[in-house]
Amino acid sequence: MAGHSQFKNIMHRKGAQDAKRAKIFAKHIRELTVAAKTGLPDPAMNPRLRSAIAAAKGVNMPKDNIERAIKRGAGGEDGTNFDEIRYEGYGPGGVAVIVEALTDNRNRTASEVRSAFTKFGGSLGETGSVNFMFDRIGLIAYGADVASTDDMFEAALEAGAQDVESSDSGHEITCDPDDLNTVRDSLEEKYGTAEAARLDWKPQNTIPMDEGSAETLIKLLDALEDNDDVQRVASNFDIPEEIMEKLSA
Repeated sequence: MAGHSQFKNIMHRKGAQDAKRAKIFAKHIRELTVAAKTGLPDPAMNPRLRSAIAAAKGVNMPKDNIERAIKRGAGGEDGTNFDEIRYEGYGPGGVAVIVEALTDNRNRTASEVRSAFTKFGGSLGETGSVNFMFDRIGLIAYGADVASTDDMFEAALEAGAQDVESSDSGHEITCDPDDLNTVRDSLEEKYGTAEAARLDWKPQNTIPMDEGSAETLIKLLDALEDNDDVQRVASNFDIPEEIMEKLSA
């Protein structure tokens, strides 16, 4: 399975573990706070905040937690200033890795991200060293039960999307980054709030991996995801199903 969807599947399994819940909530609280601080506190007028709320609900964050985070950001109660930073590098097997972070300490985050790459056979590069291997896209996600494959495909294309991938786990709609808000608003009129709506990275090509490299790569991705400052990771790996099943056992 390719990196764009496979990594989502790995993170979904991690997100289901109770031990990870507090850390996952903390990441969403950070995004909610920043979204409310940098725009209007009304999600109807703030696309980033609307997406952050949908993502928080998607991991079953309590409504009170969401509202407190928004109030803290909108009211300026949280004096912490977060910088949005992107790191790029190579993981085991030569796969490209993009890391997006929200941090209040650039030096700390850079050191921790570099350490993770080094520990698991990768190397951190300069900004721009791998992003040319990816397309910047708008990504909108819905559950599988929201619509049939044909209905979602038709609705997405009518809304201006470029592609739709449907499976038992859900629908992933991709569009041009500049069209994200328009496509999302159109689909939400028909199917309700999306589970996710954000800018993302889609690999132009994927790199097949053997079992040894795949196992080390997953450890690297886990280490990056476990970092409190890291919000999103993208990679261009391709792990065969039989290898993935062995590693997941």
